[in-house]
Amino acid sequence: MTIHKILGQTFYLLPERAIFWKETEHLIIADLHLGKAGHFRKSGIPVSDLVHSKDVYLLDRLIDKHKPRTVVFLGDLFHSEENQSWTQFRQWLKSKSATHFQLVLGNHDILPEQSYRLPNLEVLEQLELAPFTLTHIPEDTAQYNLAGHIHPAVRLSGKGRQSLRLPCFYFGSNNGILPAFGQFTGTARIPITKHDDIYAITEDSVVKVC
Repeated sequence: MTIHKILGQTFYLLPERAIFWKETEHLIIADLHLGKAGHFRKSGIPVSDLVHSKDVYLLDRLIDKHKPRTVVFLGDLFHSEENQSWTQFRQWLKSKSATHFQLVLGNHDILPEQSYRLPNLEVLEQLELAPFTLTHIPEDTAQYNLAGHIHPAVRLSGKGRQSLRLPCFYFGSNNGILPAFGQFTGTARIPITKHDDIYAITEDSVVKVC
């Protein structure tokens, strides 16, 4: 794993597109978009739920490996209206009763309030964890802001005309943006300055590119 030091804190940047915060033992992920496959099928586009099963399996492995005290979802946990994927995920959350989960609501988290009622799931508009403020959409906050929503990516160019677009972790002067954890999501290139720290994510590693 790759280490990023910020404001006296230690972030392990994981190739699974997650952050493990060493000092507080928080596992932070953004933008799972569970249920998106069902939303596509409802629109007549055949997409298998296996794509979400892989995401949950990967999350399960991260919890077993890092044993976080808390898992923080930085919004867009579920893509839209309730479907079978949410029922299955609720059962999975119940099976992790020893782990505390916090959901910072995103623009896609539109399920009824009762759908989120689980003993080990806390739902918040934003989360203050000094020296950070965690939100879904990047905001100007008094503390350093950590967010998702953007699904950031960086384009790497080689000799000739070769180029590769990869998801990335972004850390600017006031905001940090996490990549989308869900595999069934797109990416968006973000503007970069020479003062920013950018970490590109490959299949099995995280590499600082600027």
